[in-house]
Amino acid sequence: MEKIIDENKQGTSLKLTAKPENNKKLFIESYGCQMNFSDSEIVASILQNEGFNTTSHIEEADLVLVNTCSIRDKAEQTVRNRLKKYNAVKRQNPTMKVGVLGCMAERLKSKFLEEEKIVDLVVGPDAYKDLPHLIAEVEDGRNAVNVILSKEETYADVAPVRLNSNGVTAFVSITRGCDNMCTFCVVPFTRGRERSRDPQSIVDEINDLWKKGYKEVTLLGQNVDSYLWYGGGLKKDFEKASDLQKATATDFAGLLKLCATAQPKMRFRFSTSNPQDMSLDVIKTMAKHENICNYIHLPVQSGSNRILKAMNRQHTREDYFELIDNIKQFIPDCAISHDMISGFPTETEEDHKDTLSLMNYVKYSFGYMFAYSERPGTLAERKLEDDIPEETKKRRLQEVVALQQQHSLERSQEFLGQTVEVLIEKTSKKSNAEWAGRTPQNTMVVFPKEHYAVGDFVLVKIDDCTSATLKGKAIEYSKNN
Repeated sequence: MEKIIDENKQGTSLKLTAKPENNKKLFIESYGCQMNFSDSEIVASILQNEGFNTTSHIEEADLVLVNTCSIRDKAEQTVRNRLKKYNAVKRQNPTMKVGVLGCMAERLKSKFLEEEKIVDLVVGPDAYKDLPHLIAEVEDGRNAVNVILSKEETYADVAPVRLNSNGVTAFVSITRGCDNMCTFCVVPFTRGRERSRDPQSIVDEINDLWKKGYKEVTLLGQNVDSYLWYGGGLKKDFEKASDLQKATATDFAGLLKLCATAQPKMRFRFSTSNPQDMSLDVIKTMAKHENICNYIHLPVQSGSNRILKAMNRQHTREDYFELIDNIKQFIPDCAISHDMISGFPTETEEDHKDTLSLMNYVKYSFGYMFAYSERPGTLAERKLEDDIPEETKKRRLQEVVALQQQHSLERSQEFLGQTVEVLIEKTSKKSNAEWAGRTPQNTMVVFPKEHYAVGDFVLVKIDDCTSATLKGKAIEYSKNN
């Protein structure tokens, strides 16, 4: 879990259990959001059936894929720098093929082949099933591109492999695309319109994960609260659906209930929510089901109504406060995190102070904070001048981060003396003698290993903390084991 972070996003290479009969090797790295990591599991599954086993050693790979992010310029520059390193490897292994996947591929399309000579194929987020055909094209000596956005593809029929898995936690995608045209965001252009996955396929995947020993699932989507299944199709076409389809449709609150009741001993999280779409029904469903974690990632982006309007966010500061109040009323111990942008075009000191005052009202447990980065093709790039000096952006960002660090410490200190349930995920990074796991509020906890094991639910008495981590001692197994 990440706490307070800056713009640096580290890529993760993923390793898959080998099929003995496969004789080709795939090296795949992912950058950016959780959806990209989930998509990489889909890609590895598709290519496993085409004779590829994954490898953690790029030098021996027949095919190298990088799953990219376009949300900020720095993320794209990270990918371009990584491609330079691939080029050095390719000089030693000239038959190695290189492909670019994901949002950056969708944004740049065939231009990528011109700008990065090392790249052999470019594949958008909705075209992964076409990878076998595209790889065949490359092997025949032709560059290959497929960046067509789909109105239907959800990959519901692909069983993702669990890459680099701890065997305890897993991602399950429930929606793709986004209809919210925030002026700063490229996602609607790189991932297309919103469409939801058949709820039965989601429950089936969750049931399969439980059978394999997984204890926690995060339901993923660009905007999970917009989930709406009425038999297939884009969300924007729901009004054209039949009366029967409308009467039997499943919304996000309904999906949460299905998941929670299908596996009552499994923990459920979800990401990402949108303030305009989160309903009171979702909050009440969370409150009703103990196995839905008391944690909501609720991006706000700014505390200023004027800036929110310029961002085309479909909520006001007052709307957001009402939502926060409802969450605290029905789920008093719910942790809330945020996304925040400093230095959006035309942002004044008063707008910045509005952001700080909003943070003081909510007192988030943690957050993801960035200086504004102009993205090509967005409405902000076309219509608004990036007029805030870089030093001003950085100074305002530093003030936001400092305030969040203060709030994070305050939220951590609230756990002192309490007993919390922790799902053990791994050995602590700082000590082989300690376990690390998370509370339902998504806070990391470390404690002595003793006789416990990865995958155990343990009750831990908290006696110390930092702004990012709780520390304590296990007292017994949880009843949820």
